[in-house]
Amino acid sequence: MDFNMKKLASDAGVFFTRAVQFTEEKLGQAERTELDAHFENLLARADSTKNWTEKILRQTEVLLQPNPSARVEEFLYEKLDRKVPSRVTNGELLAQYMIEAANDFGPGTPYGKTLIKVGETQRRLGGAERDFIHSSSINFLSPLRNFLEGDWRTISKERRILQNRRLDLDACKARLKKAKAAEAKAAAVPDFNETRPRNYILSASASALWSDEVEKAEHELRLAQSEFDRQAEVTRLLLEGISSTHVNHLRCLHEFAEAQATYYAQCYQYMLDLQKQLGRLPGTFVGNAESTSPPPVPTSPAAIAAAAAAGPAVPTIPVVPTVVGGPNSAPAVEALNPDDVKPPASGTRKARVLYDYDAADSSELSLFSDEMITVYSLPGMDPDWLIGERGNQKGKVPVTYLELLS
Repeated sequence: MDFNMKKLASDAGVFFTRAVQFTEEKLGQAERTELDAHFENLLARADSTKNWTEKILRQTEVLLQPNPSARVEEFLYEKLDRKVPSRVTNGELLAQYMIEAANDFGPGTPYGKTLIKVGETQRRLGGAERDFIHSSSINFLSPLRNFLEGDWRTISKERRILQNRRLDLDACKARLKKAKAAEAKAAAVPDFNETRPRNYILSASASALWSDEVEKAEHELRLAQSEFDRQAEVTRLLLEGISSTHVNHLRCLHEFAEAQATYYAQCYQYMLDLQKQLGRLPGTFVGNAESTSPPPVPTSPAAIAAAAAAGPAVPTIPVVPTVVGGPNSAPAVEALNPDDVKPPASGTRKARVLYDYDAADSSELSLFSDEMITVYSLPGMDPDWLIGERGNQKGKVPVTYLELLS
């Protein structure tokens, strides 16, 4: 019990001394030991690393899980060291609703078939999202969180110890400075011409006491300096380890970017597959003109009539001749063989293909994205179509798949 009381009193004395030193430094009444410029740079870089790691970690968690309630739930499970229960993604939940709606409306109806196709794609998108979140959590979030909860806590602890050692060192310096000043003052007081020997004896005794105090203060200063130097070296090594942390985080960042690229590539491929499936379903509505997906192939009554008149054996290009007769009379349709079509003397243009296009029959020309072809129009031809030429190949092409250049 006595030992504990002595230790408590000693700790209280040290705390009080540090508090006094800290207060005097803030008030400008005491000197403080400054760290070298390299050490200060290490401290600044460590603080910057910690602050930005926290922000990146927090925002990445928001990106992967936008629902704040779900994030709080995951945090509690993690702190309780329990496994986070599997959660259905929004895409998977949407897929479930779409498929249930299709079964209710009738899976054989156009709407039901479309709901099933879109629902299956949403399920695949949800699975890709789940894989992306899982991969990012392991390869990116966990290393950042381990740094903040492990390495940074160790660095912060050693920095606090270093701060206490510095306060102890500066307090010893201040104590030695005061002891030397008192010793000098005591040595200057004795007057050898003093007729009263008692005053001289007292002054000599005080000078000896202050000399002992100076020796004691010097010894404490040496101990404090040694402890400070040792702690500074420990802290310096930990701060220099921030470079290794940056290398580790760089590797994790590459893995996160790769996982994200894989996720978006999967989503893009799933949506392309869905567009192809929807294009083969009857009764599917087409998107607006601003869509980045390939537009639907234009058709017209003239083209349909030309195709029906020519039959499957002879591919034709619809051409609408001059109308003869009353305003209400229907125009006749003349069927032409693509091989008989000659380009006009003027009016040909270059065009860049925007999307891949598969020819529906031999009268059309298949297109490949980003290729250059020559196009021109024939008098009376459907305005949604042009004649396209690529080398010796020739056929009609949809205008909406082209970017006319000149």
